Amino acid sequence: MKKFFCYILMALVSLQVSAQNDDEHERLTNLPHIYLNTFTGYDITSKTVPVLARMWFVDEQDNVTFYDSLEVRIRGNSTASLAKKPYRLKLQEKTRLLGKDRAKAKKWTLLANHGDKTLIRNALTSLMGEKAGMPFNPAAKFVDLTVNGQYVGNYQLSDQVEVRSKRVDIAEQDYPLTDDSNITGGYLLEADGFKDFVATGQTQPGQTPTGFYSTRCSVPVRIHYPDDDEIDGTQYAYIRNFVNNFERQLFATDFDDPQSGYRSLVDSTTLVNWYLCTEISANVDGFFSTYFYKQQDDDRLYWGPLWDYDIAYNNDNRSDRGGTSNTEQQLMSDVGYGSSNGCRRWVQRFWEDPWFAQLVSRRYKQLVDDGLESYLYEKIDSLTTLLEESQQLNYQRWGIHVRTLRERVLHSTYNEYIDDLRTFIHNHLRFLSTTFVGSDTPDPDEPKTPDFVADANAFYAIVNSGTGTCFDLNGNEVCGRHRQEGNETQQWSIVNLSNGYLFITNRATGQALTDGSPAGSTATTQTGTVLSVSTPDSTSTSQQWDIVAQTDGRYNIVSRWSQHAANLSGGNAADGTNIISYNSDDRNAISANRMWYIETVTTGIDDVISHVETDYALAFDPQRQFLHFGADSPAELTFQVVVYDQHGRRRATFRASDGCSLSSLPHGLYIVSWKHDGRQRSVKIEN
Repeated sequence: MKKFFCYILMALVSLQVSAQNDDEHERLTNLPHIYLNTFTGYDITSKTVPVLARMWFVDEQDNVTFYDSLEVRIRGNSTASLAKKPYRLKLQEKTRLLGKDRAKAKKWTLLANHGDKTLIRNALTSLMGEKAGMPFNPAAKFVDLTVNGQYVGNYQLSDQVEVRSKRVDIAEQDYPLTDDSNITGGYLLEADGFKDFVATGQTQPGQTPTGFYSTRCSVPVRIHYPDDDEIDGTQYAYIRNFVNNFERQLFATDFDDPQSGYRSLVDSTTLVNWYLCTEISANVDGFFSTYFYKQQDDDRLYWGPLWDYDIAYNNDNRSDRGGTSNTEQQLMSDVGYGSSNGCRRWVQRFWEDPWFAQLVSRRYKQLVDDGLESYLYEKIDSLTTLLEESQQLNYQRWGIHVRTLRERVLHSTYNEYIDDLRTFIHNHLRFLSTTFVGSDTPDPDEPKTPDFVADANAFYAIVNSGTGTCFDLNGNEVCGRHRQEGNETQQWSIVNLSNGYLFITNRATGQALTDGSPAGSTATTQTGTVLSVSTPDSTSTSQQWDIVAQTDGRYNIVSRWSQHAANLSGGNAADGTNIISYNSDDRNAISANRMWYIETVTTGIDDVISHVETDYALAFDPQRQFLHFGADSPAELTFQVVVYDQHGRRRATFRASDGCSLSSLPHGLYIVSWKHDGRQRSVKIEN
């Protein structure tokens, strides 16, 4: 009852105030001006408990509009602790606060941009989103703000990120749900590094969780829509299962399969545009806080909107990203935050798919060819001119050379900050052009013509042209070692794939030659990663190789994954010298470290009928298509045996004592691999 009378009293006071002369509220610069007065006259101090306030909005034509009894509270996370506070407004009625082309809504935001001395990084990113064709880009209306009679600075009036027409414009679900309700969408989600949600196990009786942690990567996913106080348990279960299924397919062995992999669960257009805007702006928090959504009756995830870019464009002084705070020559997929508490692991997995690399390359080139750089400069110039008066007033209040959040550099003039922004964009776009376009990423749908045609029935030695040492193994790493006749770790099977690349496996271990260079590597990105062997998967580009002919019967062995050439480190002839993934350039044709002879070691099917060991033998009956082992002592046959096809795909696994029928497999060449008494063996058979 006491609270009710307080509201009545404040409403009466509000009626008196609204009747006051609007001439008391005027613009101080060329920008619109917002006046906020709390009913109590006290400051706005809480993120969770709103206060009632009155608002006068003075537009560019000096028209004054009064808004009564709106709710105001502080918004943001790290920025909420700064002296210049960001705010969230909730009006009594839905209003087109920014005109007929914008949303009609109750909820709006006032962004302080206090950690961004240019004040325009958020607005510039929203405009870049428009250029890229993102479906929803938050408004960026700059205003001056006065709270309780005190001028507090330049602010950006913007949309609240929510499901609504002309915001995130997807289907709104029934509330309350009925038996006929369609709960397939819409959903507005955030990979929320701040974990600002209630998860399972944290709920109160009768409360539905408002977020969850993904099953495989523990990505914290906040559900923004349906709203916290409206979401039903069936909606929660549906969207949690959908995201977990997406993540499961993303990390499956066949993740890059167009039908069964993750591609069928993402909207490629919003995915690539969102990703490129994050990289172009170098937003280190881009994967720490990521919005995405699902539409009704649509089994794909959509990406965006772009939000919270005030520390982007090289405006974050934390140096725990590759040892430097300068992001000019860095990819956010490599160094951005969100690896353990965001979605960067998802993005890094995208990069393992050549389809995604090609998608990024093509779309980036389109944006650059369409004048992206000039467009951004024009928007910077336009915004700088617009804010000339207001930024001066703002920095009289706050000081332009004072670090407020994580600014990398401090200057004494506004134009110096703008110049830094322009310079960064120019240099960063040069870096991205080399990384995304200059990498000449192969089109996975276009087969190439191989220089080397392998005999699938042969084993080869790969011999360095300078030292005579050859590919060998040191554990799972590939090294150079002097030739040893009969040493099967120096013998390699080479199979021509249908796309023109080659698949190379070790005879002794059955494992495949693999380039473990980081995602996003290009022909000129030096990593020095030691080549290795791993579980065969011929569909993985990290296990696909191009053997490129040079002079005098020598070849370069070039990774499809990184475009790097296999290099004998330092040209060192010592046994055990690492063979590394190294730059590809003009020196490929003259550097002995990068050139190799491919020499046949054995030809013909190896031991097709039997492979005799000390205590046992392998036999294959071609009429029955049955593979089995024999031994004087059957107790010896306890080891596991794996059958791979010639593309490295696992086709069967069995216990040696049981044998295995291959009758269900198509005719062709197969590799049988097993380990006994600490020794790995493999033979080829023809089924």
